[in-house]
Amino acid sequence: MSIIVTKFGGTSLATSERVRAAAERLVAYHNEGKQVVAVVSAMGAATDELLALAKSVNPSPPARELDMLLATGEQVSMSVVAMAVEALGVPAMSLTGRQAGILTSKAHNKATISELKCDRVQKALDGGHIVIVAGFQGTTLEGELTTLGRGGSDTSAVALAAALAADVCEIYSDVDGIYTCDPRVVPRAHKLDEVSYEEMLELAAAGSGVLQMRAIEFARNFKVKLHCRSAFSSANGTLVKEETMEQAVVSGIAFDKSEAKVTIRNVPDALGIAGELFGAIATANINVDMIVQNISEHGHTDISFTVPIGDLTKIKTVLDGLLDKLGIREYVVDDTIAKVSIVGAGMKSNPGIAAKMFTVLAKNGVNISMISTSAIRISVVIDEPSVESAVLALHTAFGLDADEVFEETQLSDEELAAKAKKGR
Repeated sequence: MSIIVTKFGGTSLATSERVRAAAERLVAYHNEGKQVVAVVSAMGAATDELLALAKSVNPSPPARELDMLLATGEQVSMSVVAMAVEALGVPAMSLTGRQAGILTSKAHNKATISELKCDRVQKALDGGHIVIVAGFQGTTLEGELTTLGRGGSDTSAVALAAALAADVCEIYSDVDGIYTCDPRVVPRAHKLDEVSYEEMLELAAAGSGVLQMRAIEFARNFKVKLHCRSAFSSANGTLVKEETMEQAVVSGIAFDKSEAKVTIRNVPDALGIAGELFGAIATANINVDMIVQNISEHGHTDISFTVPIGDLTKIKTVLDGLLDKLGIREYVVDDTIAKVSIVGAGMKSNPGIAAKMFTVLAKNGVNISMISTSAIRISVVIDEPSVESAVLALHTAFGLDADEVFEETQLSDEELAAKAKKGR
């Protein structure tokens, strides 16, 4: 019997009407003879509300206790969706991450999945149940509850799909697929029918919020076919898979305003200094993105790198502890930057893409402070106020503009539920 894993984002479950619409979709799959697993996020803005509650009593909540609190959001969703499925006459079983056999690392707030033991999930499926799993969470071997970071429910769903050898993993949200750029910023962005794992990985790393990067890595490593689509429409969305029919020169443009640039001045240009510096940053569990080192002059150099804005307090603590030890004069933090990236598998065989990107930005008065590249991506750091003009200009220059302007339609819960009820 074929298995389908679905994931419903918070906006897809924001109200009781939307929960019922999700349940009807799951029951429809069940009635087609499929074994159905649904991974759910917290309802609506529940996670943000819980985070605000935590910070109202402790501005720096302990990571472990924050995980204990935030995980309750998904547990509410799993129970409510299971109840909605049962109301439609089909047996359902809700499971926490731990009950579903999701084992993780010990890093609170951004744990990684290390192993899945899905015996209980498979047993429930074989017993005719629709299984509802709380996303975003798991447990360590020692029994400590952990969460997987923002977008972690995507990773939960893809990991379960891989472990269960599912036919497809459908990612449901309030958008109907993956666009060439955020259509709220670039109105002429258009939906992609398909995109490769490699391109989607680069887009996610560059700031596209459609899928969590670790979810795409799981999908690529285990050849899980992803279908990103709207919870409120029967239309096909975007397939993320191993190969695509066409290798577009530029498939999409992403931007990220959630990073800050740190520049360390007057670093001694000595063997092992960079290793010790970034080793200390890694020990603090801080992810570094772009790194640029200037040419050494008089035995010293400057090193610039980008980190998530949310880690600025930690990075300052690390650097303060290294100033005297490494002989660093000072460091400067700039949290008014943004990263803009162009991504496309066809860039491998088309020279001149970087030159075109830099020329377009220069013509539009956008100054570049850092550059990073891969085989299918070029990223630049610019001033945050220039983001909109930069992505609009690049989107047009690389021929990505659609004929029609995107319009974000706001439907009532009743209209959304009616659309979902019509089918998939």
